Amino acid sequence: MTKDEVKQVVLGIIADIAPDEDLSTLKPDVRLRDQMQLDSMDFLDIVMELRKRHGIEVPEKDYPQLATLDSCGDYLTPKFNALASKS
Repeated sequence: MTKDEVKQVVLGIIADIAPDEDLSTLKPDVRLRDQMQLDSMDFLDIVMELRKRHGIEVPEKDYPQLATLDSCGDYLTPKFNALASKS
């Protein structure tokens, strides 16, 4: 899976969690919480959906790695690819 594909997965999860947000204007290098009305529970929902939908575990110490769309891509791409190679 490419970084762009991973970012699309994250955007899909955000769209489900925050359906009123306009995702078309998101800047990939700016913190998501600075651009959207995401609170800590919304952020936890994103992490939980990654686990539920895709089997991706994100330890709490790594939450800062999911701050921006770009950092989500950097952090999650190896995890998605490791899962894909196991199947």
